[in-house]
Amino acid sequence: MIEELRDRDAVGLAALIAAGEISAAELLEATLARIDRAEVGINAIAVDLRERARAEVARGVVPSGPFAGVPFLLKDIFQEDAGVTMTMGTLALKDHVARTTSAYVRRVREAGFVIIGSTTTPELGLKATTETVLHGDTRNPWNLERTPGGSSGGAAAAVAAGYLPMAGASDGGGSIRIPASYCGLFGLKPSRGRVSEGPSIGEGWEGAVCTHVLTRSVRDSAAMLDVLAGAEPGDPFVIAPPARPFAAEVDAEPGRLRIGFSTRSPVGGRVDAEMVAAVTGAARLLEGLGHVVEEAAPDIDGELLARCYMGLYFGHVAAMTARIRRETGCASSAFHADTRALALLGRAMSAGEYVALREHWNGFARKLAAFHQRYDLFLTPTTALGAARIGELDTPKRMQAIAGLIDRLGVGKVLMKSGIVDDLAFRNLERTPFTQLANLTFVPAMSVPLHVGADGMPVGVQFVARFGAEAMLLRLAGQLERAAPWAGRMPVRH
Repeated sequence: MIEELRDRDAVGLAALIAAGEISAAELLEATLARIDRAEVGINAIAVDLRERARAEVARGVVPSGPFAGVPFLLKDIFQEDAGVTMTMGTLALKDHVARTTSAYVRRVREAGFVIIGSTTTPELGLKATTETVLHGDTRNPWNLERTPGGSSGGAAAAVAAGYLPMAGASDGGGSIRIPASYCGLFGLKPSRGRVSEGPSIGEGWEGAVCTHVLTRSVRDSAAMLDVLAGAEPGDPFVIAPPARPFAAEVDAEPGRLRIGFSTRSPVGGRVDAEMVAAVTGAARLLEGLGHVVEEAAPDIDGELLARCYMGLYFGHVAAMTARIRRETGCASSAFHADTRALALLGRAMSAGEYVALREHWNGFARKLAAFHQRYDLFLTPTTALGAARIGELDTPKRMQAIAGLIDRLGVGKVLMKSGIVDDLAFRNLERTPFTQLANLTFVPAMSVPLHVGADGMPVGVQFVARFGAEAMLLRLAGQLERAAPWAGRMPVRH
């Protein structure tokens, strides 16, 4: 019975506990045993809170919410739990303790989850791979030589490895959907304002960041969105609530949808044949389910959108590193070389240049909305290329030397106007060019694990919906999960 628990989703585990078929203490120990067997090879845990979890379960203080007694892992960035270490993957914060509890964590607790720790993230959540000086390399359970992606890489690795069925995640440019694709999981990025970022944050990255979870089943994602959705006092943006619970959408038929698809990279880069095959296979499946599918894409300049995204990226890295240095007194050398270089680019950019880039977001949103007048959904690969090998995306030695030189000389403008910018910033974006559109237009999007490549690695496809249409995405995801089940398809057991 205990080993069978690995294949249950969180809704199913909660039902077993509620029925008295297993206790919260037994489930906790089974979860910790799985972690102990696999963690040395996967390295997904940043902060271990097992003893606190054991004490809470033993004292019977777990709230009787819909997920009462189910273990949960937070993400080690901005999912603040007062009194608990939150490192954000950087040496500069290795001893940082959260002073407040975020609305996200409070709602996780109120739902009855038992928080057992937090998962690894790249430094400051900045990359599509989870490899840091502080925590080491987090590895993909499907192939330990490859990355699980980022920034929710630890969360994806933990769920894919069967530690537990669901873990906290967030997405500012693809950080839920990219790891979902690489690890064979379901990953939904909600609309702007659907889940509160408060109280420490109003809107992360100008509203581009959204917080949710990574799961194996669609119903877990939907049920968790019911737990997390809703504004907090002082939130700068309040979205209309759903017409009914998101959990009710999973088994509802989506109707006949019009879906436009594209497999062309918006920045002109290469798209791997497996990603193309994943989309064409999804298109055939959708047509078989009665949907209308045709090649079409929104009239958006992908390279301009990429530049706008990178401007956001540069500016926020500059602000974040400056704040951490001010609050901790750390030296710039406490950050990775590429983080320092990104911060320099942000400092070299003028306020006017930043605003000019930000103003383009409205145009992107209007053009995507025009597309959604004709099509219900936009289908693309989730990523252009498969999961990189561990170390493949390391900052080159010459880049480290250049970053150090510029740090000493303060000549960021030179760097801004050199070809080094493309080498540094677009190297990752060319691998993952499809996900940023949903962030800069504030709409919901999901990665669905519908394909497995010839190399045995999972491949996700992305669906982008109009603003506020999470219900449509969940109805379609439920239909796809029934038509082509993936929940039982997991990597080699650990």
